[in-house]
Amino acid sequence: LGFVIIATTLVLIAGASIAASSKHKTNKKTVYGAIAWHRETSSVGFSHDLVTARKANVAALENCGQERCAIVLSLANECGALVQGSRTYAARKGNTRAEAETLALKACGKDCQPIAWACTR
Repeated sequence: LGFVIIATTLVLIAGASIAASSKHKTNKKTVYGAIAWHRETSSVGFSHDLVTARKANVAALENCGQERCAIVLSLANECGALVQGSRTYAARKGNTRAEAETLALKACGKDCQPIAWACTR
């Protein structure tokens, strides 16, 4: 009998926790962005806060200004940064611009510098 009471209590507590946590969820709409880059010319294009990933990618490519730009990062309710060094580059996502740049710089190496960032919120 003691086990049944404890198990029932745990189920009730778990159910209350799930109900409480679902009340705190927001129905935030997803928005998209992207960073496009043309390595040979260092041309960069970016987009943010668009309604679809495709629109975000197209806008970033158009803003890049070169025929052979490529999407290096696609974003959805987050930030992203592109860094470049003399021989390499890195693109990373993060919750903030600072976090994305820090992660990209760590991945790229010591002579890298930020060249583009975008955030969607």
